[in-house]
Amino acid sequence: MYRIKPLVKTHFKKLTVLFALLVAYIFCLPKTLFKDPTATVITSNTNVLLGAQIAKDGQWRFPESDSIPEKFKTCIIAFEDDYFYKHPGFNPISIIKALKENLNSGDIKRGGSTITQQVIRLSRKGQSRTYLEKLKEIILATRLEFRYSKEKILNLYASHAPFGGNVVGIDAASWRYYNRNANDLSWAESATLAVLPNAPSLIYPGKNQKQLLAKRNRLLKKLLDNKSIDSLTYNLSLAEGLPQKPYALPQTAPHLLQTISKTNKGKQVKTTINKQLQEQVNAIVSNHYNVLKQNEIYNISVLVLDVKTRKVLSYVGNSPTDKAHQKNVDIINKPRSTGSILKPFLYAAMLDAGDILPNTLVADIPSQFGNYSPENFNKEFDGAVPAKRALSRSLNVPAVRMLQEFGLDRFHHYLKDLKLKDITYNANHYGLSLILGGAESNLWDLCKSYAAFSSTINHFNDTSSEYFSNEFCEPTFYDSQTIDFGKKSTEKTLFDAASIYLTYQSLKEVNRPEGDDNWEFFDNSKQIAWKTGTSYGFRDAWAIGTTKDYVVGVWVGNADGEGRPGLVGVQSAAPILFDVFDALPNSQWFKKPFDEMQEIKICSLSGYRASVNCFDTQLQHVQLSGLKTKPCPYHKLIHLDKTNTYQVNTSCEDLNDINTQSWFTLPPLMEYYYKKKNPFYKSLPNFRFDCLGENEVTMQFIYPKNESIIYLPKDFNETINELVLKVAHSKKNSTLFWYIDKTYIGQTTDIHDIAIKPEIGEHLLVVIDEYGNEIKRNVIISK
Repeated sequence: MYRIKPLVKTHFKKLTVLFALLVAYIFCLPKTLFKDPTATVITSNTNVLLGAQIAKDGQWRFPESDSIPEKFKTCIIAFEDDYFYKHPGFNPISIIKALKENLNSGDIKRGGSTITQQVIRLSRKGQSRTYLEKLKEIILATRLEFRYSKEKILNLYASHAPFGGNVVGIDAASWRYYNRNANDLSWAESATLAVLPNAPSLIYPGKNQKQLLAKRNRLLKKLLDNKSIDSLTYNLSLAEGLPQKPYALPQTAPHLLQTISKTNKGKQVKTTINKQLQEQVNAIVSNHYNVLKQNEIYNISVLVLDVKTRKVLSYVGNSPTDKAHQKNVDIINKPRSTGSILKPFLYAAMLDAGDILPNTLVADIPSQFGNYSPENFNKEFDGAVPAKRALSRSLNVPAVRMLQEFGLDRFHHYLKDLKLKDITYNANHYGLSLILGGAESNLWDLCKSYAAFSSTINHFNDTSSEYFSNEFCEPTFYDSQTIDFGKKSTEKTLFDAASIYLTYQSLKEVNRPEGDDNWEFFDNSKQIAWKTGTSYGFRDAWAIGTTKDYVVGVWVGNADGEGRPGLVGVQSAAPILFDVFDALPNSQWFKKPFDEMQEIKICSLSGYRASVNCFDTQLQHVQLSGLKTKPCPYHKLIHLDKTNTYQVNTSCEDLNDINTQSWFTLPPLMEYYYKKKNPFYKSLPNFRFDCLGENEVTMQFIYPKNESIIYLPKDFNETINELVLKVAHSKKNSTLFWYIDKTYIGQTTDIHDIAIKPEIGEHLLVVIDEYGNEIKRNVIISK
C-alpha cells in the first residue's frame, strides 16, 4: 500500500507533464501567423485588378487570396513538395536525405522542408537555419496541419512566398512579371513563378536568366514525366521566354483606390466598376484633357451611375495631369460652385408644388433685387418665355424671378432634403444667387440626386404607381453592398413622378445655350435629359445627363479655382458627357407616369390653364398638382369697332356694331421685350378718339431700376457720358413728359428714351403720360 502511493505520484507527474506538453503543443502556434502589412487592392465587378497601393513597408504584398490557380498549384507541389497531400507537415524521408547530405558536406546544403514547414519559416522571419530551429519548424508544421486544411496551407504559402525584389505572393508576382491575373498564366509562366521562391534574392526576372531558365525547364520536364502536361504543351512551354523586368501595376481607377484606402487600407475590395467602361472613360478624359490644357484648363472628373442598382460604373476623379496641377486630388467629392446646375431642381419643385405648368409664361425682363441684378448669358431679354424653355435655355433672369416667387427658404428646404451636404449655410446666406451658383455642391451629390429622380419615375411605373421611402440613398462602389430602397408607399418621397418627368422633358429639349452658334455635340437620336452649368468667373463647367438607365456627371475646371475664358459647361463639359454616353448602351425614354397626370386644356399662348377667354387651346397632360394653378391672366375681352381697328365702348359706338374679341396682352415691360422676339404679337388697339371713360393704360420703367445706384459711364477722355432713361408704355404712340426733381426735362413719343446728365446725388424721376398716368423712380447717381 505504501509502495502504491509513490507509483501514483509518479504517474500523476507524468500525466501532468504530458498534459502540459499537450497544452503547449496546442497553443504553440500563434493565432495570426502573418502580421505583415498588405497592399490595398481594388478589382472590377468581374474581379479584374484596377489598381493597388503598395504596403506601408514598401512591399508589393497583396492580401491573402482564398484560392490559388490550378496550374501554379500543380507546379509548386511538383517543385517543392511531391508528398504534400500525404505527409503530416514534415517528410521524414526528405529530412533524413537532407541530414545525410549536410553531414557529408559539413555545412547546411539542403533543408528538406515541406511546403507546410516553409509556411512556418516564412512566418518566423529572420530565424537562423539551425537544427534546433528545424525541430521547432517541424513541431509547428504538424500543429499547422491540425489547424488548417491542405488548401489553406497552400494559399498561405502562395500569398507570403517571396518572388524577388519587393514582390511577395503569387498575385502580386503575376501582375508585376506578366501584367495579368494569376489565373490567366500559361504553364511556362506558372512554372517560372513556382521556382522563384526557392532563391528569390539570387534568381528573379532580369537577373541570372540562364539559371532561372534551367530551373523552369527542369520543372516543366518533371510535369511532363508525371503527366501533368502533354508533350505538345511541354514543347510550346519551352519556347516561351522569361519576363525581363517588372511591369507597373494597373492604375485604372487611381482616385477610387485612394478613396477606398481611407477605410479599407490593406484590404482587397471588389468594386462595382465596369473595367471596359472605365478604360473608355479614361481615354475620353485623356483626349479632352489634351485639348483643354491648351487653354490652361487642367482638371476633369467624371462619374457614371447605374440608375437601377445605384452602383458606380465609372469613377474618374481627375484628368491625367501633373502634380503641379493637383493630379492626385479627387474632385468628385470636392465642393464647387454649382452655376446653373440646380435650376432643374427649382423647376421640379415648382411643378410639384402646383405653382407652374411646363409652358407657363415667366417674365424675362430687367430685374433688380436690392443690389442684385441678374443677367442672361446673352445679355438680352425675351420679355416672357415658357418656363420649360427658360430651363432648357438656362435663362438666368427667369430662374431668379421664379426662385423669388417660389420662396428662397422653401427651395433651400428642398435642397436640404436632397442631402446636398455642401449646402451648409442658411438660405439668407446665399440669397437669390443660390440658383445661379451662389452655393457649392459636388459631383457625387448632384449625380446621386439625378439618379434618384430617374429611379423615382422608373419605380413609379414598374410598381402599382408607388414610391420608395429611401429613393435618395447614397450610391455605392462596393460590389458586396446592395442598395435598400426602403418601403413602398403611395406617398411621394420628395417630388412626384410627373413633375420629374416633365422636368426631364424640358431637359431633353436642351439644344444649345444662347450665343453658341457652333453647337455640334447634341445628338437628337439620343434620349438624354441633360443640363450644363457655368460658375461665376468661368471657374467651373458642369454637365449632368440622365437616361432611364444611367447618370453621367462631368466637371471641368482647375482644382485651384483659376477661371479661364471659354470654360463654360456647354463647350468644355458637354462634349465629354456625350462621348461617355456614346460608350454606354442606348436607353429608351422614360415612360409617362399617367397615374400622376391629368389631361386638361392649356392656353396655347400663355401656357396657363385655359380660361374662358382663351381662344387657342390644346390638350396636355400635366402633373396633378398643376390643377391648382390659376387660369390664364393674359387673355381678356376687348370691344372693337366694325373694322377691328380701334377699341370702342357704348359712348362712341352703337352696341350692335361692337365686336367683342379675346385678346392676348402682356404687361408693358414684358410686352416691350416680347414683341421684339415675337413679330406676330399684337399690342392692344388704341381707343377711338371720340370714346369716353376709357383710360386703361399702363407704363413701367425699363431703366433705371428702383433704388439703384448708378455710376455714370465715361469715355476714353474721362468725359462723363449721358444717362439714358427708358420707359415702356402700353400705347406706343402716346406722349410722355419727363421730370427730374420736379424739373421738366423733355417729352417723348413712340420711342420713350431720353438722355440726361444728372448731378451726383439722390434724384426723383417722374414720368407723366398724356392721359395723366404717373410713375416715379428714386435713383442715386455716384462717381
